[in-house]
Amino acid sequence: MATRRKLIVVSNRGPVSFGRVNGARIARRGGGGLVTALAGLLGQHEVTWVASAMTDEDRAVADENAGSALDDVARDGSPYRLRLVGHDEEAYHRYYNVISNPLLWFVQHRLWGLADGPDVDPGMWKSWREGYVTVNRAFADAVCSELEREPDAEVFFHDYHLYLAPGVVRERAPAVTLLQFVHIPWPEPEAWLVLPEAMRRAIYEGLLANDVVSFHTERWRRNFLAGAVEHAGAEPDLDRYDAALDGRVTAVRYSPISVDPEEFELLRSSEAVLDAERALTSSRPEVLVVRVDRTDPSKNAVRGFRAFALYLEAHPEMHGRIGFLARLAPSRQDIPEYVDCLAAIERAARAVNDRFARPGWSPVTLVLQDDFAASVAAYKQFDVLLVNPVSDGLNLVAKEAPLVNERDGVVILSETAGAHEELEDFVVSVNPFDVAAQAEAIHEAVTLGVDARRRRLEGIRARVREHSIHAWTAQQLHDLDEAPARHDRTLRVP
Repeated sequence: MATRRKLIVVSNRGPVSFGRVNGARIARRGGGGLVTALAGLLGQHEVTWVASAMTDEDRAVADENAGSALDDVARDGSPYRLRLVGHDEEAYHRYYNVISNPLLWFVQHRLWGLADGPDVDPGMWKSWREGYVTVNRAFADAVCSELEREPDAEVFFHDYHLYLAPGVVRERAPAVTLLQFVHIPWPEPEAWLVLPEAMRRAIYEGLLANDVVSFHTERWRRNFLAGAVEHAGAEPDLDRYDAALDGRVTAVRYSPISVDPEEFELLRSSEAVLDAERALTSSRPEVLVVRVDRTDPSKNAVRGFRAFALYLEAHPEMHGRIGFLARLAPSRQDIPEYVDCLAAIERAARAVNDRFARPGWSPVTLVLQDDFAASVAAYKQFDVLLVNPVSDGLNLVAKEAPLVNERDGVVILSETAGAHEELEDFVVSVNPFDVAAQAEAIHEAVTLGVDARRRRLEGIRARVREHSIHAWTAQQLHDLDEAPARHDRTLRVP
């Protein structure tokens, strides 16, 4: 049995949110990737989870607990403590809808068309100071309060919403052990020049206040180290992959996140998935191309539809025999860029159908719905899975779908997805901007022999089973134990 450790997990979105039904308070368990990834920690360690109060009822719970955590129980019965941080509504809007998304998200996914944006005007600066900085300080306050209760606890920050909080915590609690995992891409140093020097330096300094900063891929790690030198003046150790700044050393690591294969074995035969699969198979074409995504500009859905149109143009013999099922969950519709993206997706899908549809056959089926059971049913039935993001920190769809697929399906994967670093030997690789090559990749996947298809699919499955989510969480704690500052107190801020 591994030693139980005291952990403070910090993320914008928590493992549970509260609401009311018929006047009674209910708890809705979170099902996002981060919550699922960290669920295993709850049963093995003493965890306090610090997260934003997202709903009105969340804020009521936070007020009732007067700045302290409440006892909660995970889906598997594991106890943990939950501390919800209430934020001023306007400050949270500026933090989330102006800075985190789209500004940081667009920088890190290389989505800005620089002739048109971003504009770092007085309003953007106001959102930085009175939104992003303010909310990060509120998170740091909550963490420091929990450290007063458990001074030996280690702190595990997550993602781009919280780049500044570690620096504040480090200043107030110099000896605390901090780890941060960044779940989205980390671009090359030049990409950060989109932001003013004060912003980008604050981001790097905040991250370098951690004992460990970790990413999904070696490429993201390499980019971070280069940027730490250029934008923060850090001194790198390229043999150890460490970065020194202001008298302390931060270990920079990488470990691609994964999924729980056992969970998907159970899901594939659940009644909800089987019901959705029966509905799908009752009208499926001979060859089924599938994509499952959010309606996020980084996911590149529009180019995927254009590539499918080029494929249909080049292969009229497949008309009536092939179909493209796109299950897309609407995302961040409070942000204008995402509203525009959803509209562009609908136009692109309609354009394919307007051009190629005939009685009894519509080549594209676009479903705008967040229905995980139906997505798993599509995973089981794909002949071709199209995963062509402009950029992705990882992309779990490329790992989830092969686990349950029953048709020796072929995965087409963008070379700019983080998962490509792991899976490139088993996928058809594409450049996300080369629409013609994506059309050719669809043809290659459709015509690939059965033995080759099966060999590729089994290769992905073996990789995911060996490097499961449990291996990922174990690696995070191992990296924390091996961090330089854990073994040499002179590397810590005095």
